[in-house]
Order: sequence, then C-alpha cells, then structure tokens
Amino acid sequence: MSGSVNDQDDALPRSAEEAEPPLEIPHVTTATPPLSLVETAFLASTASLLWMVSYYLSVGPWMRIVFPTPIALIYLRWGQRAAWMCTIVTTLLLGVLTGPYLSLLFLIPYGLIGVQLGAMWRKGSPWFPSILTGTLISTFGFFLRVWILSTFLGEDLWLYITNRITDLIEWATTRLVDWGLLGIGMLGQPDLTIVQIVTVAMILLSDLVYLFTVHLAAWLLLERVGNPIPDPPRWVQVLMEDA
Repeated sequence: MSGSVNDQDDALPRSAEEAEPPLEIPHVTTATPPLSLVETAFLASTASLLWMVSYYLSVGPWMRIVFPTPIALIYLRWGQRAAWMCTIVTTLLLGVLTGPYLSLLFLIPYGLIGVQLGAMWRKGSPWFPSILTGTLISTFGFFLRVWILSTFLGEDLWLYITNRITDLIEWATTRLVDWGLLGIGMLGQPDLTIVQIVTVAMILLSDLVYLFTVHLAAWLLLERVGNPIPDPPRWVQVLMEDA
C-alpha cells in the first residue's frame, strides 16, 4: 500500500517549474543595412547640404561644380537604381527643408545631370558626348527656371530679358558711334530674333564650360575615392601636367 502511494507521489509534479517547460528566449538577429543604402542616404544628405549652403550663404558659384558629383558617384558605385533613389531622396529632402520650388531647381538640371554623368562614366563614354549631353540638360534647366518664374510673376521673362539685352546693345552702339569707333550706319534697332539666337548660343556656351569644369573636378576627385571616370582628352592631360 505504501509502495503504491509513493509511486503516485513520484508521478505527480514536484513543483510548478517541473509542470511547465522552461521558456526559451528567441534569438533576435539585427540585420545590418546594406552598404548601398547607407551610402545613398549619406550622399543624398551631402548633396542637399551643398545646395542649401550655396543658396543661403552665397559662398560662391564654384559650388555648382560639385552639385551633380554625389549622385554620379552613387551611380558609379551601385548603379542606376541607387542613383535614382539618391536623386529622389535629395529632392524630397530639399522639398521639406526649402520648399518645392528650390527642390525642383535642384532636380532639373543638377539631379538629372548627376544621373546622366554617372551612366555615361560607368559605360566609359568619352568626355565629349557626356559634356554635350549634360550641356543640353543644363540649358533645358535654365529655360525651365525662366518658365517657372514667368508663371509665378505673370510676365514673359524670356522676352523681358532679350528686350533688355537689345536695349543694352542699342545703347552701347550709340556710345561707340559718338566716340567715332563705329560708323553712323551702325545705328538702329537690333533685330530681336538675332538677339535671342545669340542669347541662346551664349547660354549653351556657358553650360558647355560648366560641364567641362564638372568633368575636370570629378576626374581629380573621384579617382581618389576609388571610382575614377574616363580619362580626359590628351590636351587636357598635358595642360594639367604643365600646371
């Protein structure tokens, strides 16, 4: 009898801890963010900071040279998807910090130029095609800016600018005739169409020089971070060696 009682006591759980199985704490692993996302976020914030410093502090027009460089660097390192992500994040960040107008001015042309340069540099394109393509994008950005401002102000700024240039040419011609440097036959109202064509040509030339300086700065900087761009023409290398 006592033996059966002891057997029953042994069959019963001695404590609550023995009745319930021990709880196992699950092992939680924290995934490290991919390096591409980290670099994309960092360079997007860098591009935004450069834009804001240049706009609000007016430190100098030379900072325009490096505006497309962070996005182009992302394209060289991680490809098209990361470059577009960097461009969109930069635009949205500037939209929150500075408003939609300034963020749009960064997107067109600097954001698009960064993607375009990164794509052509990654393919090993020579300088001339990439400079020419970037020049067209930059010129398009100038006219987009004029159109946006014209919409806000309710006045055709392009016509206003060309009319002021025409008046300036007429004034300068009159002064040169008065000084005897030009003949009296040069007096007259300049043709507005010719003035507009010359103005567009000057804008294209200015953007061409700008894209050349962007290439030159990227050639000097990106090689030091391990992402070189195609080499410049031979005459540029000779000039840089002499300098």
